[in-house]
Amino acid sequence: MQRGKSKAVDKEKQADKRASGVDLGFEAKLFQAADKLRNNMDAGEYKHVVLGLIFLKYISDAFDEQYTKLMADKKNGADPEDPDEYQAFNIFWVPKEARWSYLQPKAKQASIGKYLDDAMAAIEKDNKTLKGVLPKDYARQSLDKQRLGELIDLISTIGLGNRESRSKDILGRVYEYFLSQFASAEGKKGGQFYTPKCIVQILVEMLSPIKGRVYDPCCGSGGMFVQSETFIEERGGKLGDISVYGQESNPTTWRLAKMNLAIRGIDANLGSENADSFHRDLHPELKADFVLANPPFNSSDWGADRLRDDKRWKYGVPPPNNANFAWVQHFIHHLSPTGTTGFVLANGSMSSNTSGEGEIRKSLVEADLVDCMVAMPGQLFYSTQIPVCLWFIARDKKNGRFRDRRGKVLFIDARKMGTMIDQVHLELTNEDINKIVDTYHSWRGDKDCKKKYGNIPGFCKSANLDEIRNHDYVLTPGRYVGAETQEEDDEPLGDKMKRFVAQLHKQQAEANKLDTTIASNLKGLGYGK
Repeated sequence: MQRGKSKAVDKEKQADKRASGVDLGFEAKLFQAADKLRNNMDAGEYKHVVLGLIFLKYISDAFDEQYTKLMADKKNGADPEDPDEYQAFNIFWVPKEARWSYLQPKAKQASIGKYLDDAMAAIEKDNKTLKGVLPKDYARQSLDKQRLGELIDLISTIGLGNRESRSKDILGRVYEYFLSQFASAEGKKGGQFYTPKCIVQILVEMLSPIKGRVYDPCCGSGGMFVQSETFIEERGGKLGDISVYGQESNPTTWRLAKMNLAIRGIDANLGSENADSFHRDLHPELKADFVLANPPFNSSDWGADRLRDDKRWKYGVPPPNNANFAWVQHFIHHLSPTGTTGFVLANGSMSSNTSGEGEIRKSLVEADLVDCMVAMPGQLFYSTQIPVCLWFIARDKKNGRFRDRRGKVLFIDARKMGTMIDQVHLELTNEDINKIVDTYHSWRGDKDCKKKYGNIPGFCKSANLDEIRNHDYVLTPGRYVGAETQEEDDEPLGDKMKRFVAQLHKQQAEANKLDTTIASNLKGLGYGK
């Protein structure tokens, strides 16, 4: 497995930095400085303090951009203090008492917390889509006001000298970087709101949501939507080419998502409040073209007893002690007739026969819904070391845009991919991601994919339904892809043995030399003979 030093990842990030023209090290330096101000505050609590300020800085910067334009056009009747002049361009109206230029000079005042709370309340009052979203507890006694002021001064450095898209890009990337770092700091709790970017990138690039309705019923902080919009823009599309629908049960995470999407300028329907997708579906009639999701793994307390006869369980009633296949069927229920879904599940979902899970998996296979299975390497998540897999389900495998894939499933074993970025976390490189994505697109027959598909022993295999039946409907890629092809060894046995013996003698000589050195050192300390 490519578990080398983090230098490989650093080189890749440096390359990304050069390509974008923006200093990627800025986010890390900013987070390190902000983290020093955290003192003894819990990361989960501090997260809302910092991200709320970054959001406030973003909407204030965007407001100032438009304000400057309106001032220049004042002679033509433009009114810089008319909220409609901003909302018409999808820019939040920021009242005077909430503007960064008004707040920053007060950063060193003991009452800065009260100023911030009033600012957040004023913004929510004038922007209905932000009602109940912004943090409003900066004035609490437990929050060190000196450090809060220092944090304001620090965040003031973001976006200075940048205009429009570049400023928004930097602020958005800072926000995303901070989300990932807080997820790491919070450990298991962090997984509730953040999915590793490399996983999101694979899901998005494999499904290719260029136009249509995109849905995530457990959207966390909205990473799937952000990556989808990025994917579209990189291919010449624009914001608004997709309609975004989401839902999140955790109230604080729901607020994070609303802020994250607002920073990116993404208009999303996440409902008027947080809600449980199983028990209060906020989009009951939605039939999405793409469903992307990272549901909670192996959730045992999901209220199954109240949903025994639910219409979503077309392929079998999910077990009460594990929501995995409840999520799978919820995704399918919300797919359009030609829709596809890609989602993350724990590896057990590929092989478990507990409480009828095997029968549900069998029904999905026999209905010819399973399109592709990807086994992922471990240590990708901040929240768990549980190995995960990616499922891809297609309603219509004879979709005219692609090759007829009826009766076939693609298996990809990516467990040996990845590079360690620290002692406990792994990341997939762009090369890894491209290999997985290109393999799927070539197998699916995408017109834009120039590569021709072929089975690669140890990595990918296109299997038919009979093969899956012979494996009792177990969908673990390792069962299908086989072993890697070994390079032919044409070195004569005699030459090989000479080389091995020479290497052994060399290692023995080094060991003897080391023993002599150790004995000498011990003798110098009075412990040798």
